[in-house]
Order: sequence, then C-alpha cells, then structure tokens
Amino acid sequence: MTGRIRYGATAMEPWRNGRKEVFWMEMTAKVIRDFKDKISKGPVLGPFCKTLDPSFIEILGYSGFDFCILDMEHGPAASSNLSDLIRACNVTGILPVVRVPEISEQAIGKALDLGAGAVQIPQITNALQAKKAIELARFYPKGERGVCRFVRAALYSAMPREEYFESSNEILVTLQIEGVEAIHNLEEIMEVEGIDIIFIGPYDLSQSLGVPGQIDHPKVLEYMNAIVDMGMRRNIQIGTFVDTRKGMNKWIAQGVRYVSYSVDVGIFMDACKELVGDFEAAKN
Repeated sequence: MTGRIRYGATAMEPWRNGRKEVFWMEMTAKVIRDFKDKISKGPVLGPFCKTLDPSFIEILGYSGFDFCILDMEHGPAASSNLSDLIRACNVTGILPVVRVPEISEQAIGKALDLGAGAVQIPQITNALQAKKAIELARFYPKGERGVCRFVRAALYSAMPREEYFESSNEILVTLQIEGVEAIHNLEEIMEVEGIDIIFIGPYDLSQSLGVPGQIDHPKVLEYMNAIVDMGMRRNIQIGTFVDTRKGMNKWIAQGVRYVSYSVDVGIFMDACKELVGDFEAAKN
C-alpha cells in the first residue's frame, strides 16, 4: 500500500473493480502486522478499557498507545456495543484487543466477527484449554472457528471470501495465566502451537498464592519471573498488568513486551486527582 488509507464510499471501489487495496477492515490486518513487528523488537503499551464511550478509545489511539483491551470479563462491554468500540480503534490505528469472558465458541467467535484484531482469553489452566482457545480463534487449517462471512469482520460479505479466511488467521491470541494450577502446567501450555502472547494476571495470581493484592510479594514475583524466563526461552511473548510506572519499568527491564498499563478509568481518575491536588496546593 502506498499513500493514505481512503475512507467512505470511494474506499469500496477497489473491491468493486477487483483490485486489492487497503481500507477499513484491511486496515486492521495492517495494524496486526505492524503490531507483530513492533512487539518482536520491543515492548508495546496499552490499557484495559471499562468505558463504553468510543471517544475515549479514539483518545487512546491519538495519544500513542499501541493497543487497548476492550474488557468483556470485568467490564461492561457487550456484543451490542463492542463494534462501535472496535470502530474507534480502527479510526486511529490502535490494535483492538477483546478480553472475552470465557473459553467458548460464542464468546471468542463473536468478538472476532465484530472485527477484533486480537482476543485475550482468561483463566487458562492447562494445555487442553489452551489448544481449545486457539482452535476457536482460527479457521481451518489452524482451527475450527465458526464460519460466517456475513459479519463486520468480512465487511458483511463485501470482502472476497478467500481473502477473509486467510487474513482472519493472522489475528493474535493471548492466553492469561492467573493461578498456581496454570503455572504447574506451564510447560505443556507453552508447547501448544499458535500462542502469540502469554499474559500474567498478577492480582489473580496473588490470590491463588494466598496473598491477595500483594503483587510485589516475593512468592508472586518468583512465579512471575519464572513465567517470563520460560517465555523468553520458548520465544513466546510475555505480557502483564501494571498499575504504576515503577512496575512498568521493572517488567520491561525483565523482558516483558506486552505491557498493559492500568485501566482507562483509573488513568483518568489519577489525572483528575493530580490536577485537584495541584489546584489545592496553588490556593495555599
């Protein structure tokens, strides 16, 4: 592709004329390729998102984040509003990651049908679950994702079917490791083909280890470091959640590439509190 991406009705002409050019949903494919290239060379940054306002998502893209995680597990995002949030990602070129609530064909398939560039799947505890998650996220021959091309991800059938099925298998799959059972099965999990990122959930892990909320506890750090080391040995990218700049710097230095920094509403809260604090100090 050369030049700027074209939007609107004129962007449809390439399909009508049989030419292959980039527009809306192909833009997601380009974002995925660029994201894979970037994370192979260094860390990427993005927050979890609880807001349902697409404007907030656009702001994340314009501010320079690499991805955002649209949260269907602990957030209010649902299939009825998810497509608008993904559209906001498409507008700014930020990778739309959807954290689905469970390992199921409906949850994973629906997120991808709506145009997610990546799915993040929680509570993986063994290799069988990991394999199932991968299969549900990809079409044959890499998986067994449910097939329907009359969906947003295929431009409601405007995209040639061969193009759709081929490009859809490039989406990223992130598996969350959040408990002791998963860590005990970690070697077998990492042997499953098709994993792009292993994501450590430090808060759930701390609870599993009997020290809930103490994400800097030595036991938690020991397990997290072990996951990072194993991922680096197996050439699998590792991610984690951080909610302080100190934590961000620490885990980047340890080799974590997929850095999820806090939550959009928390970032907004911190900025507001800092501003009010500065205002109160200025009054005095």
